[in-house]
Amino acid sequence: MLDKLNGKYTVRPSTGPHKLRECIPMAILLKQRLKYALCAKDVMSIVNDKDGLIKVDGKIRRDTRYPLGMMDVITIEKTNEFFRILYDIKGRF
Repeated sequence: MLDKLNGKYTVRPSTGPHKLRECIPMAILLKQRLKYALCAKDVMSIVNDKDGLIKVDGKIRRDTRYPLGMMDVITIEKTNEFFRILYDIKGRF
């Protein structure tokens, strides 16, 4: 899921409700999939906002490495958007 020429380091998901191989960290979702942030510092400011902008399954999550897995619902309060984590036909999130 990572770009081939974008560097060799990435964010590892923290321990949580999903297995390591079956999840992606919240930072990857916000930065590379949804394009809400340009760098890790932007992801930190979005997630650590005092209003709790990001909710996963209805609970405010402030960990940028929080693992997002199959059928998790991500709610972004400010834009009133809802996303569900699913696989495509090639096995990607």
